[in-house]
Formats: sequence, C-alpha cells, structure tokens
Amino acid sequence: MKNLFYLPLVLTFFLIGCGNGTKKQNLEATAPPVVAPFSKEDSLSINDWWNRKPNEIVDLNVDREDVVAFGIYTVHNKILKLTAQLFPLYPDETREVRLEIQKNGEWHEIQKQNINDIGWSTLFRVENWDDSKDTPYRILHGERASFEGLIRKDPKDKNEIVLAALSCNSNQDRGDRNNYVRNINHQDPDLVFFAGDQSYDHIQHTAAWLKFGIQFRDIFRNRPCITIPDDHDIGQGNIWGEYGKKASSAAGNDGGYFHHPEYVKMVERCQTAHLPDPYDPTPIQRGIGVYYTNLMLGGVDFAIIEDRKFKSGPKGKIPQMGPRPDHVNDPSYDPQSINLEGLELLGNRQLQFLNNWGQESKGTIKAVLSQTGFCGGAHIHGQPDNRLHADLDSNGWPQDGRNRALRAIKKAKAVHIAGDQHLATVIHHGIDEFEDGPWAFVVPAIVNNYYSRWWWPEDEKAGENSNGVLPWNGRFLDGFHNKITMHAYVNPENPSNGAGYGLIRFNKAENNVVFECWPREVDVTADGAKQFTGFPFKVALED
Repeated sequence: MKNLFYLPLVLTFFLIGCGNGTKKQNLEATAPPVVAPFSKEDSLSINDWWNRKPNEIVDLNVDREDVVAFGIYTVHNKILKLTAQLFPLYPDETREVRLEIQKNGEWHEIQKQNINDIGWSTLFRVENWDDSKDTPYRILHGERASFEGLIRKDPKDKNEIVLAALSCNSNQDRGDRNNYVRNINHQDPDLVFFAGDQSYDHIQHTAAWLKFGIQFRDIFRNRPCITIPDDHDIGQGNIWGEYGKKASSAAGNDGGYFHHPEYVKMVERCQTAHLPDPYDPTPIQRGIGVYYTNLMLGGVDFAIIEDRKFKSGPKGKIPQMGPRPDHVNDPSYDPQSINLEGLELLGNRQLQFLNNWGQESKGTIKAVLSQTGFCGGAHIHGQPDNRLHADLDSNGWPQDGRNRALRAIKKAKAVHIAGDQHLATVIHHGIDEFEDGPWAFVVPAIVNNYYSRWWWPEDEKAGENSNGVLPWNGRFLDGFHNKITMHAYVNPENPSNGAGYGLIRFNKAENNVVFECWPREVDVTADGAKQFTGFPFKVALED
C-alpha cells in the first residue's frame, strides 16, 4: 500500500520529464557528457550543462522540437556554406543533423553532419550549388526539430546591391530586436553584415550567441549573412591579437588572446565557419585559425578582413602616455614616438591578400568589411567628461600599419565598412594628403547605452572644407596625426541614443555608393521615416 501511495507522484514526475519526446528533459542523462578542454569558459553550455542554474542570458533547456536554433549561410563561387546552430544536447540525443532542400515542392536530403559538443554547431558545405534560383532549405534534428529558410539566388541581374550592417549588440538590453527585424526585412537587403560584438557575455559565448541568433534569425534565415567576432565575443575588453600569442590578462594590451585557445577557436567556428573558404587557412599561434577571405555577391566583391588578429599590442613596446597602456591623455605628446618600426596592424599575409584581391575582378565595385575603423574617430569615450586624446584600440595606430592598409583599400578602389566604435561616422581618409585615401562608413551600435562615444572637437569648431551639414565636419588630425575629413557623425544625444544600423546601397550602373544610417526606434514602414542628420550620404567611386 505504501508503494501504491507514491506511484501517482512518481508517474507525474516521469511524465513531466519525458512527455511526448518534445518537451524539456529531466535534469539527468543516461550517458556521460563530452568533457570540454576548458572549464571556466562557456560553463553554462559544456559538460553536464543541464545541472546549471537558470541564467539571465537565454534558456538553454528548450523544448526538444526547438533545439535547432538557427542556420546562417553564404554562397560564393557556387559553394554553399551553412552553419547549423543548436541548443545544447543531452548525451543520449543524436548528434546527427540533416540538411534538406526543396525541389518541385518536395524535400530532399542532401547532407548529414555531426554536431560539435563544444559550441553546438556544425557546417554543411555543398559544392556545385545552383545559385541561379531561390532554394528553400531546412535543418533537421531528430524526429521533430527543424529550422527553415531560403537560400537566395545570386542577385547579379540587379543594378543595386544592398548591404545591411550592424555592430555591438550590448547585453545592457537583453530584449528583442523586433524594430531591426521589421525594418531590415522591409528594406530587403541582399546581404547582412554583423561587424562584431554579437556577444557581450565574454566567457559565455554559446549562450550569448544563441541569444543573438534568436534576436536576429528572422533577418538572416532568408538571406546570406556575414558575421565576424570582435573583442567581446572572445572574452576581452579589447584585443590586439598579435598572431595568437597568450595575453597576460583579459585587458589584452600586451597582445594576444587571454582565454583558452580552444574557446577562441569555438567562437570563430560558430561565427565564421559559414564564410567563404579562407584565402590562406594557415593557423596562427596555438592553432587559432584565420578566416580572412572575399565574397562575391551580385557583382559586388566584399573583402572580409581581421583587423585585430595580427595587430601589435602596445604594452611594453611603446612609451606609456596615460593611466593605461592603450590610452594617450597628453595632447602634447609626439605621435611619432609610438609609431615604431616593427609594429603591425593587418600583418603581411593579410596585406598581401588585400593587394591581390584589389587587382582581381577589375571594374567590379568593391568593399572591405572589418571590425573597426582606421583612425581615431572619437574624442569622448564612455562618459561625457572623459576626453581621450588617442585610443590605441582604434586602428589609427600604428600609423604606418594604418597607412599600408588604407593604400591597399584605395588601390582596390574600395570603400570600407566597419563597426565597434558605437559612434556612426562617414570619413574620407587621408594618407599623405587630405582625401587621398578611401571612404569609410562606421555603423552605429545596435544598443548604445553602454560605453557611448562622441565626436566633439575641443575647440568646438568646424574643420576646413566642412560641408556645413553638422557643426564639426571638415578636415581634422586625429590623436595620432592621421588626416581625416569628417562628413557625418551620430553623437548619442541623437534619436535612439545614437543606436541603429547602416544600410549601404551599391549602384553598379552609376558606380556610386550611398550610406544610409537609420535610428533604432524609427519605423521605416511608416510615412516620413527619417534617417540620422547627415544621411543619406552618396560617394562617387573611381572608374
């Protein structure tokens, strides 16, 4: 009788745990988990992840019919590369994931792959892809879990190719991104670019990457998307990669990567495996990979570079000019005192790629995509009273490395698109003289209530050749004495606190590029929707 008394209670817990096979499982597993090569990093998503307490980032223990979180893809040179991202799996669940495409109204399986327990992603690579037509796809796991989308045809017949560009998805706001999804889907770009800092949760990349995917998957499920990681994604406040050496702290200012190299590799695998094959896949130190490459879409050639991976760290190499090795607070310092021989920005092998890429596909509109800008494009950092003369985290330093990069971009007749700075700017770079370099558009932050920046000259005067649209446009020297001409900027007192996204329109017939900058809170489907002041901004390209 005593056993019969407990039977309903036992049965209730059994049904809650097992259900019909699609509900969240009981917090037990019948097989041991795969043990990660690290324990501090990604602790929410590794080893016996189901025993972790609920976290504020994302619910990892989803209904099993929802375990396929999203897919993200590119198509280049008739090669489809599609990453399937899953929520964590229990040890006794299958690791097999299937890719199906739809032909003549019927689904056909074209490939199977196994999920990697470290990061919970896998890559489908399909050669001889027919890029002449739209193709529905779906990613399947088990009997019921699926994610569907569309592999778009190459828009090579379109005169205008449109890129949406976003950056800096701060965890200060963990809400949805419905405004972005609505606006961008309405504007219907051909390609989406996330320039970095998709994750701000540092050592919990998998949970934060899943959160990012849930927020933005309805943008990239139906169009190609480029994602590249930046410093916060790999768990550092700033990064000077210095060929993959070990950094002494998470500040990273002596150069290198602080966290376990397998963690860094996991982050890059999840965010960049779906990009076209690397130009030169030779790893850097400690087995960390590279992903710099190019993507041809619709007759526009996009170079995707890693402007952090090879860059020299300042600590111990140059005179320290402020309370931090990467900050210069003394306006009277000699900029050449920190522009020393042997310091690198892009690294020789990546510069070789840029120079070679620039001479290929002549007559094609070109753009370079990277994490951050190539100058010190902000005066005030973090708080309105924190004026910083020069920030070595920006790619304005080292100056010789910056100029080598800009010469390669200029020789390619390309424009530069980046993020990271939170502050949207349109700048015409100067190398030897004002305006002899390429144009650059740094897009605003997705969320800008964390470490805002301002363009605010101390004398509050416009520079020479100002277009007069904004108070402080014109020619300036940044804190490294790099020549820049400011044409537009979005300080955080603007609508949406300066948060928003960029839209770049490449017009092949007229050989020009139009930079658009849209506030986060604007509804572009409504009449009278306005961009930030100074936008749109048109740039005529060289023939």
